Amino acid sequence: MVAFEENQVASKQRFTFLDLFSGIGGFRLALEELGGKSVGFAEINATARSVYKDNFELSPDRDLGDITNVTDFPPADVIVGGVPCQSWSIAGKNKGFDDPRGRLWVDAIRSVESAKPKVFIFENVKGLADPRNKDNLDLILSEFTNLNYEVNYKVLNAFDFGLPQNRERIFLVGLREDFSHVEFEFPPKQTHLPVLAEVLDGVLYKGEKVKNPDVHVTSFKLAAKINKGNFFIFSDVRNGDHTIHSWDLIETSDREKEICLLILRNRRRQKYGTKDGNPVCYDDVKELLPDLKKRELDSLVDKNILLEKNGKYEFCNSKISLGINGVYRVFLPESHVFSTLTKTASRDYISEISIPLKLKGSDRNQYFIDEIYTPQKFRKISVPEAAKVQSFPNNFQFNTSYPQSMRLLGNAVAVEIVKSLGQELINLGVL
Repeated sequence: MVAFEENQVASKQRFTFLDLFSGIGGFRLALEELGGKSVGFAEINATARSVYKDNFELSPDRDLGDITNVTDFPPADVIVGGVPCQSWSIAGKNKGFDDPRGRLWVDAIRSVESAKPKVFIFENVKGLADPRNKDNLDLILSEFTNLNYEVNYKVLNAFDFGLPQNRERIFLVGLREDFSHVEFEFPPKQTHLPVLAEVLDGVLYKGEKVKNPDVHVTSFKLAAKINKGNFFIFSDVRNGDHTIHSWDLIETSDREKEICLLILRNRRRQKYGTKDGNPVCYDDVKELLPDLKKRELDSLVDKNILLEKNGKYEFCNSKISLGINGVYRVFLPESHVFSTLTKTASRDYISEISIPLKLKGSDRNQYFIDEIYTPQKFRKISVPEAAKVQSFPNNFQFNTSYPQSMRLLGNAVAVEIVKSLGQELINLGVL
């Protein structure tokens, strides 16, 4: 039942580590693979603790429980942890230290002061590196400096470590003063261009093939250009070559499509209001299309494409993130990325088949609708697949429901990044 036992790494043990804010054990997986041995872990979330205990052989005395109650941390060569991060994110409204979760940094600092590790690695959302949080980040750095640690930090993207995910997180790596002679540098970006099909099970992907999968890609933005057309966005309020609208999915005439696109392209004009997209009245649309009949708008209301309220018309699907019919994006197997795994449920799906490369433009969109969307040859990403997106091993076990597992993976650290950081420290002789 247990996937990873402590004695599996004993023969190559190089260093000890303390696993704080451990979640389901992403840091531990990376460090044990490099020859590390855990001397303790701290995690308060009951579901995360259950998954952690199912995957690692544990001694009761190494379960520290709630970090806020720990007064004496065991000595360790390395302290690692993903400090709870929402207080620095947009979702957390950037409350920082005004949020109890932000104050958990105090416990992270306490652990370093108590255990005096050679090095620590802490992970957080990239929002901590945002200029608006500069004072908070400077405070954290100064506290570690006062403990005689030199801290390097950088926002790293999981994509740059060979994972098909645009996931940016800040990593803080602190070296104790007796290693001040060591010139630590964050690992370089990998040159392998990941493909979503590499982590998917049972998809029809002939590999037709992604052009030069070993192409040197030095940024996610460049990869996004290469990736263009490898996923489809469902939206009635945005337009693009690979956008699917509700009027593409139900029977509509060319005239009705023309009206919809006309409203779409003009609804953001300031003359109609100050919002990012505004309802328009019949006269507004008639000004753009002089031969328009009101019954044509009403027909689109009957088809649940437009919504009429107080004499003004707006798309029924007016919120981008909600997509259409519960679908926001569908990623093809040949995509180089999947959406960032988060703790909240997404409306992102994966296609079970790829699209022939010979198809371009509107033909490609129509093939997607006819061969993938209509016959429902798309699905949610599975838990094992999502785990692989985070570089967890195939035999990692989850004893939780789908929503709970996805939430845990959304909070987890990308194992491959930690492994690369650890290997760099080994190469420098710190570990």
